[in-house]
Amino acid sequence: MSLVNDSFMGLFMPQEIQSRILQFIDGKLTFPFVRNDEIVGVFFLFGKNGKITNKMDILSARDLARNGMNQITKEVNLCNSISNRTTFDFVRENYTRRALQISTDLSKLSKRDSLSIRDRISGDPTILIYCFAQHIAYHRQDYFFELLNPLRAAQIPENLREKLESRMLLLGFNTKNLESLPYLTTLSPFIEWLSTIA
Repeated sequence: MSLVNDSFMGLFMPQEIQSRILQFIDGKLTFPFVRNDEIVGVFFLFGKNGKITNKMDILSARDLARNGMNQITKEVNLCNSISNRTTFDFVRENYTRRALQISTDLSKLSKRDSLSIRDRISGDPTILIYCFAQHIAYHRQDYFFELLNPLRAAQIPENLREKLESRMLLLGFNTKNLESLPYLTTLSPFIEWLSTIA
């Protein structure tokens, strides 16, 4: 299996971010729906179903991580360069357009489930990248990333080893650096979040 197809991206902070995204699309929340004082955390997991087992996999994961960081940086720069980029109507239009595209794509499948459509929309990588980048731009925040090499068993609680051991993880936050986070490591809040949903 190609590592591109064996990767997963999401937002894990704030914890209820996917619910906020759906409320925003439904018109129940206005932009910004993440406060300036909230930490936003994004992750890219490489080797979701398989494992990162050799140097070629590590190089592939590093390339994918670089692409993810570049995509977010490009979106943040675009948001900063266009004055109305983070206005409520423009941001909501982007989310709605992407949600319609997902709904249309899923409606072509034989079984349509409105719950799975909403889950797909709130977990869509394009929408999540919009969310991360647009809030950083709106609040004029710094951000940083850390790429973790294949995780070893000793770094992971026993109940999460099956999901994380020998996987690579790119973590990003809306703070200047690790010292600006209220955690000892970038991995700590991710492990904490994953433990609540596992």
